[in-house]
This record gives sequence, structure tokens and C-alpha cells, in this order.
Amino acid sequence: MIPRACPTIGVGSGRGIGVRASQGGGGSPCGASATDDNAARCVHRRRAPGGNCRTRPRIGRVTTGRRPQTRLGSLLAAVAITGASLLLGLPAHADEPSAGAAPATKEAPRVDLVLDVSGSMREADIQGKSRIAVAQQSLNEVIDALPAETEFGIRTLGANYPGNDKAQGCQDTKQLYPVGKTNKVEAKTAVATLRPTGWTPIGLALRGAAQDLGKGETTRRVVLITDGEDTCTPPDPCDVARELASQGIHLVVDTLGLAHDDKTRQQLLCIANATGGTYTDVRTQEQLTDKVKQLVDRSNDTYTVTPVKTTGTDKCESAPVLAPGVYTDREKFSEHRVYKVPVKSGQELRASVSVALDRPVARDYGVLLQATSATGQELVRGTDAGSSRTDVVSTGLRWSTDDSKGYVTASPTATKDSKEKPETTVCLVVSNSLAPQAGVLADPGLPLELTVDLASASPAPEGAAMGLGRGWILLLTLTLAGLAFGLVFGWIARWRIAVWREN
Repeated sequence: MIPRACPTIGVGSGRGIGVRASQGGGGSPCGASATDDNAARCVHRRRAPGGNCRTRPRIGRVTTGRRPQTRLGSLLAAVAITGASLLLGLPAHADEPSAGAAPATKEAPRVDLVLDVSGSMREADIQGKSRIAVAQQSLNEVIDALPAETEFGIRTLGANYPGNDKAQGCQDTKQLYPVGKTNKVEAKTAVATLRPTGWTPIGLALRGAAQDLGKGETTRRVVLITDGEDTCTPPDPCDVARELASQGIHLVVDTLGLAHDDKTRQQLLCIANATGGTYTDVRTQEQLTDKVKQLVDRSNDTYTVTPVKTTGTDKCESAPVLAPGVYTDREKFSEHRVYKVPVKSGQELRASVSVALDRPVARDYGVLLQATSATGQELVRGTDAGSSRTDVVSTGLRWSTDDSKGYVTASPTATKDSKEKPETTVCLVVSNSLAPQAGVLADPGLPLELTVDLASASPAPEGAAMGLGRGWILLLTLTLAGLAFGLVFGWIARWRIAVWREN
């Protein structure tokens, strides 16, 4: 019987490996039966020039399929990555937590909002609405936007006693909603029940708010919303704020004024200044909502350094000398404030300033931070921090003695025989082009916070490759590692194809 070629059940155009089965009897070279075993054996056979099938020789496991190639590629990739990690001095699993390491627990920030519900809150002078209605609407929006991790509470003053007995009315402060995880429906329902009623015991309410917030290491923030000064002194609310600040319990009081008389404003400024908080003169419901949201969000910031009060001058010669730290000052509209920082050779000065907009200002505002020499030559000027916040404007700069161009001289205290590194006196100049809106008081100045730090200078090598700075070595190393891996893997792939074709 003439043997028939095994029909191909193959891949591609029929040139690949196929399964061949004979239609003849048992004398066929390809096998007479169409069993799975014979069909499988035909996988490794090729058609000979006489129509017969012959077994293709095997070399190891190179020609038995694709899986060995995949394993080889994976092995080479692992070797290349591990080698690159060792070469760069990086751990292979730097981002993985160590076994058994417990996650660090962080105490939740706490915010207590103190709302004035005294009789004067009936006044309808904010966009045609009463002050209490504006405050309630803002509170509802703030509650809806509360961060999940923030513990929030509400305390009222003047909300319950409607009579004329001052002694009784001046005790009228109560916790409306306890500080803790917030049920938004319950909190907004409690706010909706408020009606302007009684007196204005601000000092007593601040003490109550401090008790509401409890103790611990987390940040505590009191946000006071009122339309007038305290009508129940003593205790004077400014004295209470100083008392709370002296206890060192990480408590900050921010004040928001709905009325615009100077006496109220001065009292609220005093409360805020005593605790490191801010004062805001509120004119619209939107402004109130935005400001309270910002203050609640700011409670998540943990500050371990208490700013030191300082007073800048208008000239470098008489400016205060600042060491590394955080400082607070006030700057009037369109004013310059100067501070001095001694910088040693090999050190880098890093400075930043934030000016709080605690009252409405013209929209074409800006803040500039400059480093100058003692003679007034500009060394470098700061760049805008790019924050989207509307309640603060920030900028910062970096400068080292290696950046000087010859117009900076060392301090006269340094001599040639001195072993100490010579110092350069750098003058930090804080300027603003801010202007108050019509009807807004200009005094006192805007609060600013200045941060000064000195670190070891690490200048980029001269002539860094193509402007890549200190990163060009890493880039070159990664490029060479990738090139070597590609060459090795390509050579192995070409060798495998050559062996397959030969056999």
C-alpha cells in the first residue's frame, strides 16, 4: 500500500509543525491508527523526500515549545534587575514593610467650632440674610465636606437663656455636638435648631472648648465665629487665650468676625495672636464657608515647632539676626521687612515665608522674598510656592556661599588665622504688594511666618552633562545596564533560532 502523507493540522501557512494521521493500515510509516498517542508522536516528525515521516532530532529542550524560552527570559530579567539594584546601591524591595512591623498609629486631629448665637445674630446685613442664617448655611456645607479622619464638634454661646439676668446669661455656653466622629445628619439637625437668643460669653466658651477637645498629642483647633465683643467680662477672652497658650496643649484659636467695628476686631485679633491662630474679617457667606473649610483642613497639619516672635526692620544694618528656626512677625501693606542670617562657607541657606490674608485684599497681590548682600546686591529671589490656597501667599528660596559671584564678603570677625569657616551675612527681605479692599482696615499688619534653615551645600559638578545636574550618573548607569541586558537577550534569541533552523 502506498503510504499517504500525514495531513497537516498546523499553524500559520502550513509550514509549521502539524499533526499528521494516515488513512491507510498499520503499515503506514506515519502509523495506521488515528489514536491520540500516534497523533502526538507526529508532532515531532517531518516529511521526508519520499513522503515518509522522520523524527526531528531534539537538542535538550530548546525545540519542544515556547515555555523554556519564557523561563530563560524571566531568569535573565531577574538577574539584570538584581544586578542593577546592587550596582546602584538600592535594596531590591525598598518599599516593602519589614515583616511584623506594626503600622504607626496617628491620633486624629480635633476641631471644635464655637458659634455665637447671641441676640445680635438676628441682624440681616450679609447679602440680605441674617448673620445666623449665613452661619448655619456655612456650617452645613462644612459638615458635608468634613475629612473622615477629623474629629469635629460644635459649642454654642448665648443660645439658651433669653432673659436680662447678666449673671445667668453669662453662663450660657453649651456643647451642642460632642467632639468625635461626626454623624452629618445629626450635626446638621442640631445646627438647624439654633435661634439668636442671649448674651456673648466668649471667654467662658473658649475655656469650655478647650475642655471639649481633651488632652493628648494631636492638634487641637478652636474656630470662633462671632459678630461682637464679649459682653460678659470677666474673664477677658484675650486673657483666656493667653492662659490656654501657656498650658502647652497644642491649642490654636482662629477667629472669624461677622461685624466690622474696630473694637470687636481688636479683641478677635488679640485672641488669635495669643494662640498662634488667624483672624478673618468675613463679608459674605461664601467667604465664611471657604475659610472654615480651610481651617478644618489645616487641623491635619502637625506643627512641632512653635514660631518665635521677631520684628523685622527696614534696613539690613539694624535687622534682627536669625538662627535656624521658625519665626512670626507682622508686615503692613506694601511694606519691606528685613532679617539677617549668618551663613558659613559650605552651607546652604533655605528660607520660606508665608503671609496670611486675614482680611479681604485686592486680587493683584504678591509676596517677594529676596536674599541680598549687606551692601544691597541681590543674590537670589524666591519663587512662588504655587499653592491654590486663597488665605495665604507663600514663596521660598535657596542660596549657598558657592553661588556667590564675588560680590559677597565674609564677616569681619573671620580672620586668616581663624580655624572657623568665614561667615557671610545674608539679608532676607520680605516684601508685599498687597492692598486692602475698600472699607477694610490696614492696621495691624498681616501675619507672616518665616522659616530659616541651614544645610550642607551640595553643588552640582561643574559642566554637568547636558544640564542634567547630579542625575546624569544614575541615568548613564541605567542606560548601560539596559543596553547590556538587550544585547545578551538578543544574542540568546538569535542563537536559539539558528539552532532550530539547523535541526
